[in-house]
Amino acid sequence: MSLLVLMGCQQEENIGNIKTIPAASVVSLATDHVRHNPADTISVIGVGDIMLGTNFPAGFLPPNDGRDLLKPVQHWLQDADLTFGNLEGVILTGEGQMKKCSNPALCYAFKSPDHYIEYFVEAGFDLLSIANNHVGDFGDIGRQNTVRQLEKTPLKFAGLLSHPSTSFEQDGVKYGFAAFSPNNGTVNINDIPNAKRIVAALAEKNDVVIVSFHGGAEGARKRNITRENELFVGENRGNPYAFARAVIDAGADIVFGHGPHVTRAVDLYKNRFIAYSLGNFATYGRFNLKGVSGMAPIIKVFVNKKGEFLSARVFSIKQIGEGEPVPDPDHGALREIQTLTQQDIPEAPIQIGDDGVIRKN
Repeated sequence: MSLLVLMGCQQEENIGNIKTIPAASVVSLATDHVRHNPADTISVIGVGDIMLGTNFPAGFLPPNDGRDLLKPVQHWLQDADLTFGNLEGVILTGEGQMKKCSNPALCYAFKSPDHYIEYFVEAGFDLLSIANNHVGDFGDIGRQNTVRQLEKTPLKFAGLLSHPSTSFEQDGVKYGFAAFSPNNGTVNINDIPNAKRIVAALAEKNDVVIVSFHGGAEGARKRNITRENELFVGENRGNPYAFARAVIDAGADIVFGHGPHVTRAVDLYKNRFIAYSLGNFATYGRFNLKGVSGMAPIIKVFVNKKGEFLSARVFSIKQIGEGEPVPDPDHGALREIQTLTQQDIPEAPIQIGDDGVIRKN
């Protein structure tokens, strides 16, 4: 076993150069380090904010119409039973009516062309949150068109008041999913009693319940969890620590956070996994990607069919150029998770190895 770990770590050091490592070899690293019973193991990947390019204003779409943007990390995204991400912005080819901003200097609006939704399917995504501060960038037209385009695909989604949760079955496992944020038109992260009711209803009829939240203050100076309500430009962005525990108390099995635009700590509560922020994963053209804002994890969580935590694995990515996600040979996101978890939740009953594996104490 020790030899196996050593070999896995040695290969991991070369992950940044994906041209020299066959995709199958890289993908196999996800399970080499911790053995699970395959008959009772589910793998769920979580990533953070995704905005594949915006046609408002003009000039912020990637080369080759965005078709290649996710290819450097696609081998990871496709290597799980379920893959989750946060759709930051709307899907809308038409003009729409942009939101009004009280402070134009702090105002950003994102909308990707309708056909970009297919890129999520091709990359390996199964599940998307649409609860965030940019789903209302183009009003009801933007929200409705986003839902319309999503419904044309196999993608499952939730987070709007009109679509607070979803349930579905895959490979004999029943999944429930709900998403929350502090923003208009979404299911409110600050109404914890309502969140618990939604999650409890999902837990009654599903085997594994996944909860997503877009919450917490933003920016490189907001990497730490305060365990209090977090404010940003006057808006109450919720208390991620209290929210995550509340929904787990109600029946959630995995909690994926996003919104601060930086990587944050991870945690284990009642043997259920929490990632407090998955950072900027693929955000082209309009995001600040300097320093810690340009690095993010792909976290692959292994649970049994009751949702109980078995282990997890962190794969670090960084965004280069205008916002292309590529494997990070320096493992920056992993280092952030190790440091911030030790700082913010030293009592968390987990160990985070330099190989990226997260184990229970």
